[in-house]
Amino acid sequence: MENPTLSGVATSVSDAVLTRRSLRAFTDQAVDHQVLEDIFTRAARAPSGTNMQPWRVRVLQNESLKKVSGAVLEAYDADVPYDDEVAYYPDKFFEPYLARRRKVGWDLYSLLDIQKGDKVKMKAQHRRNFEFFSAPVGAIFTIHRDLNTGSWLDYGMFLQNIMLLAREAGLHTCPQAAFCGYHRAIRSALPIADEEIVVCGMSIGYADFDAVENTLETERAGLGDYVEFLD
Repeated sequence: MENPTLSGVATSVSDAVLTRRSLRAFTDQAVDHQVLEDIFTRAARAPSGTNMQPWRVRVLQNESLKKVSGAVLEAYDADVPYDDEVAYYPDKFFEPYLARRRKVGWDLYSLLDIQKGDKVKMKAQHRRNFEFFSAPVGAIFTIHRDLNTGSWLDYGMFLQNIMLLAREAGLHTCPQAAFCGYHRAIRSALPIADEEIVVCGMSIGYADFDAVENTLETERAGLGDYVEFLD
């Protein structure tokens, strides 16, 4: 099989999977509205228990994107405490997860010439999340707070569909849990009901291939580390 590349469209499911990366720099090239409609329509074919379809999405462009980004950046710059409604990460990291987390962090910072302990540059890079990494399209995903763990699992399949369909269209994405802790700021900019929890954000657009951070390729554990084939 030919090695797929990040540029261009994904011509197979395998290509889409292998070229999906969480990119952190996008061009300002606009994304056609029909392309977005097609992606989100097809993504909803994701399976969900008893066909509940627990997802809800606000797709942001132009003024709505600026409004949400501005509200979150204001909170971030004011050092408003991070306040996620559902914990994404463990209270304390442990192995092998701690080592994996540290590696991807330092691999990214090395590319960006951010030295260990440089909190100013680290904060500036983290801030880029809330600019949607300059992408022309952002999305905020929510779920009803009375739904249970199974619906969150279903939601992950919906999100994966979006990212793979984006690759088929020649687009790239970055799913962003960083938005969860600023749900109050997001609510100030969007009409999100109290019964909805912010699941994550996502940047969507065309990759900036001149950005060094987009050369990051994260490692994956070997097959034997997570799969047992049993007779």
